Amino acid sequence: METQQLLNECLKGKKEAQYQLYKKYAAAMLGLCYRYTKSYEDAEDILQDGFIRVFTHLDQFKRDGELGAWIRRIMVNAALTYLNKHSRYRKEMNVDEMVLHPVSDDNPDIKLETKQLVETIRQLPVSYQTIFNLVAVEGYDQTEVAELLKMNTNTVRSQYSRAKTILIKMLKENNNIPEIKTNAGKI
Repeated sequence: METQQLLNECLKGKKEAQYQLYKKYAAAMLGLCYRYTKSYEDAEDILQDGFIRVFTHLDQFKRDGELGAWIRRIMVNAALTYLNKHSRYRKEMNVDEMVLHPVSDDNPDIKLETKQLVETIRQLPVSYQTIFNLVAVEGYDQTEVAELLKMNTNTVRSQYSRAKTILIKMLKENNNIPEIKTNAGKI
């Protein structure tokens, strides 16, 4: 079924169309949710919450963009809500800005398998992992991330830089990268 037809059927409340929409996007969105969590079960919870939001607010989709991009944004917001709601994540998201130190502004160019990088990113502390995903993977700018996370822009900038530095160190320690080049605009 074509996306527009599927969307129309979902808006009419047809369960089969909703299931088809879910099937079409669930795997990709589960991967997105998994990048923000420390467990597969938490990612599944976010996915479920996200799709409830999708179906609840489907009438708000303006059809001037791609449906998948709209669903992706909802899933990112569902992930952020989940992180803030659950104490094991919330504790790690609250950062005392007074303990932050200057970090390097290097932007290394890393070439490795996507799966290796995703698993390495997931080893970061939750706040670094979240900020890195929002900036480097989702494409938000640091000001948008600061607004989403209710943080100071300098905190976001610092944590993003630290996340990159930690990732490089972890990748070097695991011998996953033979050499690192500095190239502005890359992670």
